[in-house]
Amino acid sequence: MASAESVLHQEVRVLYGDHHGWLQGWLRRRLGSACDAADLAHDVFMRLLARRHPIEMNEPRAYLSAMARGLVIDHWRRREIEQAWLDTVALMPEATAPSPESRLLVLETLIEIDRMLDALKPAVRTAFLLAQFDGLSCREIGERLGVSLATAERYVAKALRACYAYRFDA
Repeated sequence: MASAESVLHQEVRVLYGDHHGWLQGWLRRRLGSACDAADLAHDVFMRLLARRHPIEMNEPRAYLSAMARGLVIDHWRRREIEQAWLDTVALMPEATAPSPESRLLVLETLIEIDRMLDALKPAVRTAFLLAQFDGLSCREIGERLGVSLATAERYVAKALRACYAYRFDA
């Protein structure tokens, strides 16, 4: 009897053979870049291989395109963060600009923070950003969001716990 892992690898091998070209073309049309399309198509199949159980799907192209759509969104978000960081660095005097290594570390950290914030519920994320960037108190956040003071405090605390967990898990 074949192990679940070998069954999974065989399924991914068949999916790859039958649909890789189609998926890469689908991605190329959305991204406008053959290189980015190849990278994301590869990432889709790597995610499939990382699963622990065989895949059950009736519509493989719908399944693959749904996975790829999420990766495309992540790709564009990373690009926006990268461009914002590059714009910030460009405004710095040359003598104070970070080294290329530091730039990369900051960019990677910004992307991870974005992922962490994106995982929060919208109200929690908004409360946290209002506290951190606008300097609002929990009372002001509650008023702005139309929630009680206790709820605003819970939102901010939940976001702070996520930051704390990120800091010590990373």
